[in-house]
Amino acid sequence: MHVFVWGKNGKALMPCHPARARQLLRDQRAVVHRMVPFVIRLKDRTSGDTQPVCLKLDPGSKATGLALIREESSRHHVLFLAELEHRGQVIRDTLAQRRAFRRARRSRKTRYRARRCDNRRRPDGWLAPSLRHRVDTTLAWVRRLRRWAPVTALSQELVRFDTQKLQTPDITGVEYQQGTLAGYEVREYLLEKWGRECAYCGATGVPLEIDHIHPRSRGGSNRVSNLTVTCRACNERKGSRDVAEFLAHDPERLARIEAQRTMPLEDAAAVNATRWALFEALGATGLSVETASGGRTKFNRMRCGIPKTHALDAACVGQVDAVTRWRRPVLQITCTGRGSYQRTRLNRHGGMRGYLTRRKQHFGFQTGDLVRAHVPDGKKAGIHMGRVAVRASGRFNIQTANGVVQGISYRHCTLIQRGDGYGYAAIPPRTEVRGFLAKGL
Repeated sequence: MHVFVWGKNGKALMPCHPARARQLLRDQRAVVHRMVPFVIRLKDRTSGDTQPVCLKLDPGSKATGLALIREESSRHHVLFLAELEHRGQVIRDTLAQRRAFRRARRSRKTRYRARRCDNRRRPDGWLAPSLRHRVDTTLAWVRRLRRWAPVTALSQELVRFDTQKLQTPDITGVEYQQGTLAGYEVREYLLEKWGRECAYCGATGVPLEIDHIHPRSRGGSNRVSNLTVTCRACNERKGSRDVAEFLAHDPERLARIEAQRTMPLEDAAAVNATRWALFEALGATGLSVETASGGRTKFNRMRCGIPKTHALDAACVGQVDAVTRWRRPVLQITCTGRGSYQRTRLNRHGGMRGYLTRRKQHFGFQTGDLVRAHVPDGKKAGIHMGRVAVRASGRFNIQTANGVVQGISYRHCTLIQRGDGYGYAAIPPRTEVRGFLAKGL
C-alpha cells in the first residue's frame, strides 16, 4: 500500500510508493513519523502538488470498509485500503454485565452510593453506546486519514435496510403504513446471510437461487426466515420436499440450517440506526459528501470484476467508471479499547477472582503497545512482533499474527509504537476474480 507523506510543517502531501519512501529514508531526506499505518515526514519540503483524493466508506454493523481513491478523470486509482472492525458487541455485553451486577446489589445489604446526576434523560439523536461507538470510531479514522492525506471529498454508502420487507417480501400498499421504508433486495440480504454458498451442499463460486426451506406447496411463507440460497442442482433435487426430509441423511447440516434461518435482524437494525448519524457527522467536516446505495456499489463491483470485501466495496461506492490498482494489501484495524477502570477480574457468577495492578505502565511498556521482541535463545528464540500485554513481573505476553507468545522478558522488547486503542494486521491482497458477471453472484 502507498505510504503517507507529511511535509516539514506537518502538512499532508500526496502518498507515495513504498520504493520512493525507502529512497527518501535512505537519503535521510525523511524520518519515520508513525509505523502503522506507515507515515513519513519530509525534512526538506513543506508543500507539493496534490491531486483530488476521495475517502470512501462502506459502513457495516461489525466492520466498516475504508478506501482512499485518487481520482483521475473517469478512473479511480486505489491508494489505501482498510477494514475497521468495531467492538459494539463487546460494549453491549459489558453494559449488560454491569446492569446485572447493579441489580444484584439492590437485593444485598451493601453500601449505597447516591446518584451524582440525573442521567435518565436522553437528548435528541441519542444512540446506544454500542451504536455510538460505530459512528465515533469511523469518524475518528476519517479525521486521521484526513490528517495524513490531502482528502478533498468523502463518499458514503447510505445503506437502507427495510426490516419489514425482509420479513415479508410480498408486502405492498397500505401495509406499509406501520412499517419502515422499502427498497432493499431480499436476494442480496440472503447472499450475505448464508455466506454466498449453497446451504445444502456448501458449493461456492456457482450461480445461487432462492429456495423456500419449507415449500410454498406445503404452506411455507415468503418470510426471510423461510428463504435460503442454493445451487441449481440442490434446488432441483429438493423439489417440493421439506428440508427435514431432504437432509434426513445429514442431521448436522440440517441443525445448522435451522439455527441460521432464525438469525435476528440486529445487524440491519444497527446500520439503520447509525447511517444518518454518520452522514451528519461527515457533513460537519466541511467536505462534500457523496452518497450511494448498496445496489450501486454491487453493480460497480460486478462490472469491474472485483472480489467482495468490506474495503473493496468501499472503493466501489458512488460514481465509478473503472477501479485500478485494487490488488493491494488491506490494513485490518481492530478496535481493542484503551483498557478498563475495573481493577478486579470477575468469574461468570460475578465473584472476584483476581486483582489487576493499579499501574498501567511497567518497565516503560503499557498493554496495547506495538513491540518487537528479539529473544536470543531458549524455546522462544526468534523475533516476535505484535501487541504486548504487560505484567508487573516483567514477563510479558505478545499477541503476534501466529498466536500469543507468553513469558517474554521486557529486556528483549523494543517499543515500535504506543498503543492507541487499535490492533493492526495486514491482509494479503485479493488477486482472484470470481467472474461475478458470468455467474450472477
